[in-house]
Amino acid sequence: MDNISTDVLIVGGGPAGLSTAIALADKLKQRGENKKIMLIEKGSSIGSHILSGAVIRPEVFKHLLTTGEFDGIPFDSKVGDDVTLKLNDNGSETVLPFHPPYMSNYGNYVASLSQVCKYLATLAEERGVEIYTGFSVDSVVYDSDNKVIGVKTKDTGVDHHGVKQKNFQEGTTVEAAITVFAEGTRGSAVKTVVEKLNLDAGKNPQVYSLGVKEIWKVPDGRVEAGSVKHTFGYPLRDKEEFGGGFIYGLSENRVALGLVVGLDYQDPSFDVHAAMQVWKTHPYISKILEGGHVIEAGAKTLPEGGWNSVVKYYADNMMIVGDSAGFLSTPRLKGVHLAVRSGICAATAASEALVNGDTSKASLSKYEELVNGSSIYKELYPVRNMRAVMQDGMLIGGLKMSLQLITGGACLMVPKVEADYLTTKTIRAFSAEPFKDRFAGKLDYDKKLTFDKVTTVYYSKAMHDENQVPHLVVNNEEQFKSSNINEFGLAEASMCPAEVYELHIDKKSGEKSLRLHAENCVHCKTCDIKSPNSGITWTTPYGGDGPDYNMM
Repeated sequence: MDNISTDVLIVGGGPAGLSTAIALADKLKQRGENKKIMLIEKGSSIGSHILSGAVIRPEVFKHLLTTGEFDGIPFDSKVGDDVTLKLNDNGSETVLPFHPPYMSNYGNYVASLSQVCKYLATLAEERGVEIYTGFSVDSVVYDSDNKVIGVKTKDTGVDHHGVKQKNFQEGTTVEAAITVFAEGTRGSAVKTVVEKLNLDAGKNPQVYSLGVKEIWKVPDGRVEAGSVKHTFGYPLRDKEEFGGGFIYGLSENRVALGLVVGLDYQDPSFDVHAAMQVWKTHPYISKILEGGHVIEAGAKTLPEGGWNSVVKYYADNMMIVGDSAGFLSTPRLKGVHLAVRSGICAATAASEALVNGDTSKASLSKYEELVNGSSIYKELYPVRNMRAVMQDGMLIGGLKMSLQLITGGACLMVPKVEADYLTTKTIRAFSAEPFKDRFAGKLDYDKKLTFDKVTTVYYSKAMHDENQVPHLVVNNEEQFKSSNINEFGLAEASMCPAEVYELHIDKKSGEKSLRLHAENCVHCKTCDIKSPNSGITWTTPYGGDGPDYNMM
């Protein structure tokens, strides 16, 4: 078995991991220390698994990069026109005469986060950081005292049943003085660390939204580069679903648009991907897209629990940064600037720990001290109850949110936050109108404006080696059949934006069973988050498998 070692191992090549690498390389150089920094990424290239809106607050990059490097960031367009509007069920829209709190995007930039990450990777490599793409972490390695000492990458060359083939290659164990988990939303390795070390004790459960996004090329004059529009209302129902849409103008007559919906909905048949297609049929949106064509598509979850759901983000020899820790501002719909800031804080703590030869939990508590003195705390703490009160709907939730602006986040009667998999009701228990009835006549896709899930998979360029153990694990087959299939009607088939889960009904016996199409997976992690009974565990497939985003 291959064993390699490094001083610092960063798992994940998104904005948090790359910022950690850049800041750490700079800080060690300033101290005259020569340490090895290694970053591994499961995507086939940096940026290939990155999906975000994205409207980015640029200031934090000035604390990370030189002036020349900052000027070279491939932001697409500076935000110009910036509006929030309510889409009505009758096809009309109402433009709000003001910005909801925190929603102004003055001074921000519309960008492809995938492209920004590619750029940051070149800057990290220039600083001597070793970056290896196409490596999936299979498990976290601990010493005899349950302290993290590194990770093991995935074995390759096994068949569907796990039988070793001629090309079998055992995964590599990478040991490190400090391991930084930067896996993004619902990281599969960090999830196991949080469970093992009880890092979520005393915290609210993390809650998530699912965003389905498309990039279109549209005719001239349809959308200004840098224009930002956020929608609420249609097709979502207040108090039943939390969320809204975004339409961002890019250069070269491109537009990034998507629908983001909280995964705390109750309807077992609710389908975010289908809801996004319905959303596009609203005249306000369809007139922007008419005569255009989709060029890229995908889906991703976002951690929306806020400060009260942020896990303990350090322990002996390890730290957690970015979305993996839960650093995302729900009222701003933004996490990139917080990911970068968390990377800078973690790098500062790591450099001190390495110089002092002490990577203990006590030493790395410096990271928490830095976060609490940073913009992360200043931004997240005052809105810590925001996502919870929005369960009360736009009116009551909005009033409570406004009250929190005055009280610094304190609020009476904050609804309890439940993990998303607990909020789904069985078919029998769900008494409201099911999804298909709500949108009867609107779920036939014309393949011009609206698309089925397989088309989205095509435009995500998702590929998986089919000669491997499926990376989506049914945790308890018996319970899955009796409950997830028979009581919930295979809610996974509706929630998944990529048609990974198919309900098969035997023509003769009427027997229901699951057909799994793991090769369609776009790595959004929705099933791992929302599957009733925590029925599915998402694990990493072979390195390099999954979507191949370029502009997302």
